[in-house]
Amino acid sequence: MTERRPFRFEVLAREPDGHARRARMHTAHGVVDTPVFMPVGTQGTVKGVTPAQLTEMGAEIILGNTYHLYLRPGMEVVEALGGLHRMMAWDRPILTDSGGFQVFSLRELARIGEDGVAFRSHLDGSEHLLTPERAIRIQETLGSDIVMAFDHCPPALASRDALISAVDRTTRWARRCIDARTRDDNALFGILQGGVDLELRARSAEGLLQLPFDGFAIGGLSVGESREATWATMADTARMMPADRPRYLMGVGTPEDLLRAVAAGIDMFDCVLPTRNARNGRLLTADGDLNIRNARWRLDDRPLDPDCGCYTCRHFSRAYLRHLDRAGEILGGVLGSIHNLYYLLDLMRHARTRIESGDFTPWCAEALARRGADRHRG
Repeated sequence: MTERRPFRFEVLAREPDGHARRARMHTAHGVVDTPVFMPVGTQGTVKGVTPAQLTEMGAEIILGNTYHLYLRPGMEVVEALGGLHRMMAWDRPILTDSGGFQVFSLRELARIGEDGVAFRSHLDGSEHLLTPERAIRIQETLGSDIVMAFDHCPPALASRDALISAVDRTTRWARRCIDARTRDDNALFGILQGGVDLELRARSAEGLLQLPFDGFAIGGLSVGESREATWATMADTARMMPADRPRYLMGVGTPEDLLRAVAAGIDMFDCVLPTRNARNGRLLTADGDLNIRNARWRLDDRPLDPDCGCYTCRHFSRAYLRHLDRAGEILGGVLGSIHNLYYLLDLMRHARTRIESGDFTPWCAEALARRGADRHRG
C-alpha cells in the first residue's frame, strides 16, 4: 500500500500585475495543479462519467459529499469496501464537503443548535444529528484527502443578525473540527461565511485565520445573490485569505465565474453545473452556451466546439447530439457531460499556462469577451 503523506501547498508563479497565481497541492493520493476545477461526485460518482473517462480528460481531484454518503450507502458499507477511493475505483485525490450546505439547504427538515444540526433524512425521514465532530469522523472514514470543516451556511436573504449568528457559530464549530481530527495525512479547510457583507466576511476571516487550517474556502455564495455581488464578494474575500495556503470558492462553475475567480487569486472551484446542464441540453463553447435542443442544429455536422479536444468533439456532430437528446438517449447526457467537464478542465489548464507565461490578464479578458459576445446561442 502506498504511504499516505501529509498535505503540502506551494505557489509556483504569480501574475505580474494582478492576483492570479499558479500553485500545486501535494496530497496523499497525488499532486493537484491549480487553478483547478473539481468535478462533483456527490454520491461517489460523477453523474454519467466513469473514473477512466475523468482520468482521460485530465481531472486531478473530485468531490464527494458527507451528507449524502453518510445516508446512502452509509459509513459501514464504505468502510467495508475499503474507503471511498477504493469503492469508486478512483486513485486520485478526493475532497469531501462537510454536509453543511446540504443540511441547511433542507432547512425545513433541520433544527440548528449549538451542538450541531438535527435533521430528517430526505430519503426516508429518519432522524439524525450531524455535529462538527461527526462530520470530521465521517470524512476520515471516507478517506478524504481534503476535509471540510462543518459550517453554518445561511440563506442569501438572511438578516444581518442571522448572518452574524452563522459566522460566529461557524468559528466555534471550526475549533471543534480541529480538536476532532485524528489523522495527519489529510488537509482540513475552514469555510468563511458572511453573505455579501464584507464586514462580516472580515469577521469570519479574523476568527478562522487564527486556527491551524491547511486551507480556506469561501462559502455561502451563489445561493441567490446576483452574479455581480458574487464576483465582488469573492474578490474582496480572497484578499482577506492567507497567500501561503489554498483558496477555494465553493459551488461556482460557469466559465465566467472561474475566470473572474482565478483573476482574484482563487485556486479551487467545484460545481454540479457542467453535468446538470449537459443532461438538459446546455453545452459550453468558447463562444457561449449552446442549446443542443434547438432545431437549428438538426443538420449541423460540426463539432460542438471546433477548438475543443474532448472525446465528444473529436467524434460527434451537433446534429447527432441533438438527435440523442430528442430521442431521450442516455448517451446524449453522457457525451454532453464529458464535453462540459473537459471544457472547464481545459479552461483551467490554459489559465495555468497563461499565468506561467505572464499574459493571463489579456487572455482572460479576451476569453470573457468572446463568451459574452454570444452568451446564449440557440
